Amino acid sequence: MREKLHTGGIFGIKSGDVPKADLLGFKAAGFWPANRELGKEPHQATIVLFDPHTGRPLCIIDGNAITTLRTGAAGAIGLTLLARPESRSICIFGTGTQGRIQLRLALRAMPGLDTIHYLTADGRPDAAFEAAFEDFAPAHSNQAAKPVGSSDIIITATPGSGPLFPPEAVRPGTHINAVGADTQGKRELPDGLLRRVRLFADDCEQSAAVGEGQWDTGCRAIEIGDLLTGKIPFTRDAADITVFDMTGLALQDLTVADMLWRQARSRGTGTRVPWRW
Repeated sequence: MREKLHTGGIFGIKSGDVPKADLLGFKAAGFWPANRELGKEPHQATIVLFDPHTGRPLCIIDGNAITTLRTGAAGAIGLTLLARPESRSICIFGTGTQGRIQLRLALRAMPGLDTIHYLTADGRPDAAFEAAFEDFAPAHSNQAAKPVGSSDIIITATPGSGPLFPPEAVRPGTHINAVGADTQGKRELPDGLLRRVRLFADDCEQSAAVGEGQWDTGCRAIEIGDLLTGKIPFTRDAADITVFDMTGLALQDLTVADMLWRQARSRGTGTRVPWRW
């Protein structure tokens, strides 16, 4: 569920159960752009786990760090499976929390990367972002076509307010991690691009409903999990353009939250709240 709010934000709930792991829960999260004016993070998330046998709540966890890291980790998986191993250059749209974790884990997953291009929403250089990656001397650009056309990997980590670059700028052999589109009406990729690519998604139904797939429903996606399990073999040709459409799964939130909850219990951290049932 994703809904626009009268306050200008977007609120959503990702819920699910993982029977094999005995997990049940949800993440209530959204995006409040006005938080930036307060010097605060616009993304806010809270995760709740339940006992699937009784419905009793087990824990409430701040979901911001979980969302940041699990999305970054998913992006790194997409790169290791789909991008050309010899990739050297990367272009990233967005320098916020998610843009930074995507780039940080991309550099870890793809050690051959040595060139960073970046673009910002306001068209101005981001000094804090450049300082965070100073070893790579990120180069800021006001025009998307040139850095996109010279990059092996493109990451789009923005609020998803519209296409970020012209489709003809993407050269053969490029891989794209599309992070921002996770709600109806949000997009980052341009018209016509999906018709030229090999499309992958964390969840095909979500991609078609709220991800980049909503803009071209005739494009069939392959689920990244089928590559991880070996259900579907994948061989990248040198000229292939690949796209990983990342809409985010409750599975990711629940499994990471469960790991943290178990660690907290074993270490005696957190606050135990009496609960009558």
